[in-house]
Parts: sequence; structure tokens; C-alpha cells
Amino acid sequence: MDAVRVALLREVLAGTEWLGATRRFAGVLRGSVVSHGGGLLLVGTREYEPWHLAAHLVDEAAWSGTPELAPTLVRHDARPSDPAHLAVGLGRLEAARRGETLLVVAPEGPAAPLLERVSGARRAGATVLALGPGEGELPSMAHETLAVPDGPELDLDTVQHLVSAAAGENFLPTPRGRRRLRDRVAWLAEHLTAPPPARW
Repeated sequence: MDAVRVALLREVLAGTEWLGATRRFAGVLRGSVVSHGGGLLLVGTREYEPWHLAAHLVDEAAWSGTPELAPTLVRHDARPSDPAHLAVGLGRLEAARRGETLLVVAPEGPAAPLLERVSGARRAGATVLALGPGEGELPSMAHETLAVPDGPELDLDTVQHLVSAAAGENFLPTPRGRRRLRDRVAWLAEHLTAPPPARW
């Protein structure tokens, strides 16, 4: 991220709209996995697997003392020979049940086969959250959606950083808690130039 992008991000996040929206979405995510205790399933599209978000949620789970935030990454092309944490295929969505939370990350509307599995998981009682487009079939079937704007200021990767940071905080209604997220966003604006983590 160059200096202009960092400046744009700071300007966009200077108001409360994005921080508030991110906090609300992350609050639903955290509240769902903590209250139900059934686990968090994380899936992307065939073209876009949310490796980065998975890694950050694992970190946030450890830092916040909330192991329920550590997701199971569900992959489209998982193979039995993959390491155990990378070998979970789409069949896991068909086994999703009440008490589990499914977070779908999609830069564009997912294809029909994934939508069918997500719909089936919802019918089985899973809580469905969507991160991506604000319109289409996926938001209509999700219990909660955080729409990623189509513009240069914020993109899907940046929003995933914000969501994982907000999910890891304690959500206490105190000024200290609010400053903590703002401090982390300021840090984020400066450090998004780091290369993405290797596939874990």
C-alpha cells in the first residue's frame, strides 16, 4: 500500500461509519461463535480463498482468549493429502448444523454450487454471515452482511483486517475499548504494506 492509499484509508476511517459498521459485524461474528460454541466455518469462492482472514482470526483467537474465533477453513480444492487444517472440503458445509457459524467471503457473487451449500447450512440452523457484495443472492440469505465498497479506498483484504481486529476486541462499551480499535486501525494503515502471510 503506497502513501496515497494509506492517506485515503485514514480519511475514510476518520469518521465513525466504517468503524461502526465493522464493529457491529464483528460483534455479530464474535457473539455467534461465543454464545453457540459450535465453531466457525470460513469459506471463500473457488477463485478467492480467504487465507489471510483465516490467519488473522487464528491470531485474534489467541490474543483475545477466545478460541472459538479460530476458524475451520473450508476449501474448494481440498485434498486428503493436504495438512489436516487445509484438508477440509465443501462437504463440511453440508454437515453444518445449528450452533455453527458460516462466514462467506466473496469478492463477487458466489457461483450456484456454493450458494446451494450455504443455503443448506442456513436451513440446517447455521448462522450465515457474508463479507463481500452488498447485493445478490448471498446477502439475501445471510443473517448479517458487511458490504465491501467498490472503490480505491477500501478493498476486501483491508476490510478483512478490520473485521479480524474488531472481532478480537472485548466489545466493552467503554472509551478505552473504542480507542483500542482506533489505535489498531491506525497501526493497520501503516502496516498493510507487509506481504501476505504464507499459506499456513
